[in-house]
Amino acid sequence: EKNDDVGGTWYENTYPGCRVDVPNHFYSYSCAQRDDWPSVFSTQQVLLDYFRSVADEFGLRESIRFETEVTEAVFDEETCQWTLALRTADGGRETLEANAIVCGVGQLNRPVLPDIPGRDDFEGPSFHSARWDDRVELRGKRVAIIGTGASAAQFIPPVADMASELFVFQRTPPWILPTPDNRSEVPEGQQFLMRHVPWFAQWYRFWLFWTMSEGLLPMARVEDGWPHPERSVGEGNEQIRNVFLEVLRAQCAGDDELYRKLAPDYPPLSKRFVRDDGLLVRTLGRDDVDLVTDPIERITPTGLRTKSGRDVDVDVIVYGTGFSASKFLVPMKVVGRGGRDLHQHWAGDARAYLGITVPHFPNLFLMYGPNTNIVVNGSIIYFSECEANYIVDCIRELLESGRRALDCKPAVHDAYNRRIDAENLRMAWGAATVNTWYRNEKGRISQNWPSTLLAYWQQTRAVDPADYEWL
Repeated sequence: EKNDDVGGTWYENTYPGCRVDVPNHFYSYSCAQRDDWPSVFSTQQVLLDYFRSVADEFGLRESIRFETEVTEAVFDEETCQWTLALRTADGGRETLEANAIVCGVGQLNRPVLPDIPGRDDFEGPSFHSARWDDRVELRGKRVAIIGTGASAAQFIPPVADMASELFVFQRTPPWILPTPDNRSEVPEGQQFLMRHVPWFAQWYRFWLFWTMSEGLLPMARVEDGWPHPERSVGEGNEQIRNVFLEVLRAQCAGDDELYRKLAPDYPPLSKRFVRDDGLLVRTLGRDDVDLVTDPIERITPTGLRTKSGRDVDVDVIVYGTGFSASKFLVPMKVVGRGGRDLHQHWAGDARAYLGITVPHFPNLFLMYGPNTNIVVNGSIIYFSECEANYIVDCIRELLESGRRALDCKPAVHDAYNRRIDAENLRMAWGAATVNTWYRNEKGRISQNWPSTLLAYWQQTRAVDPADYEWL
């Protein structure tokens, strides 16, 4: 683990307002449930404490080398082993041999700064939200926030409360999913049921699973012959568009200019949505907050200049501009059979069978790999458990068969990815042309799973030995 503690996303993201956007009773391990979540969508510190407690409860810390980063992994075809090059906490170098690698480095942990001219010219403090700098005083300052995505939507309100003036620069308005309980505590009555009624907690988790699995997903599917593809992809998609816009108009409270800026012109669910209970829209409508939709031309020593020639002088710039999501396993170098470099093999278009295994890279298993991101219908922890189950079954098969390694057959891998690509094109995020981190540099949807949670569970219950070459 490259950090000095567990937690990943919830360790690295400490910006004000940070919280999960999946109900906590589902965004938690099935083997480590708790009946005392304080909020429906818990905050960063609560989540970090949860993951720390899981590591302690299951005795995982003794198996973790903290502040240790893998820089390279090379497969030896004679021994069927991997040799890992490590950078240790003191800056030293070590090597480690392993029979298999399970790679759990995630997708959203390499912040991206926008390619805006003059970015390095700004003379005041600036930082990315995923590297929040608490040393920078925001209270009473003129602050610029670039971006209005999922993270920015959470820290815009608390920053607005600190700043004397806030300027929010928006390229593309997000669809806002109305979530009245986004900042609500779990009701006392539900807490009581969780603690005292047998099986209620399990039932509630299953109810979340099923409603989220089959809830919004059908509304993201493309309907053949739909006459308005520029604004929606089908009747269900049009319905939620109308609902979202109706709620947004009500939240704008008669501010037609704010509504015009915030109303998206692309199909719902084709881009990451933002959960909000109304606080974000109210904040953006405040007199001391300026939502700027004029594109940024450049960053100046004192602030930002828009394409219309407007100069906005600020004291601090905060980038809420997302992550390098499509560059899986970067910056590690991974070398498989025949000396294949994984990043050259992928050539900017990462693919994997079930999002887990890659041909020519035996016994390399990916967690949260290509096409395992969930857009509208689930929890990444659920997907991770499915992946872990499959990986354990692969290792069990190796041990019981006496084989040393398994290598996914290219034909199996390619057929699977053709199916995933075709299914993604039938979803809003595959059919729409709006800019989105779901799409890689080749223009392909390399992030998203296009089907139900049940379908992925069924496909990862057990390894099919016929899918692999056994070494």
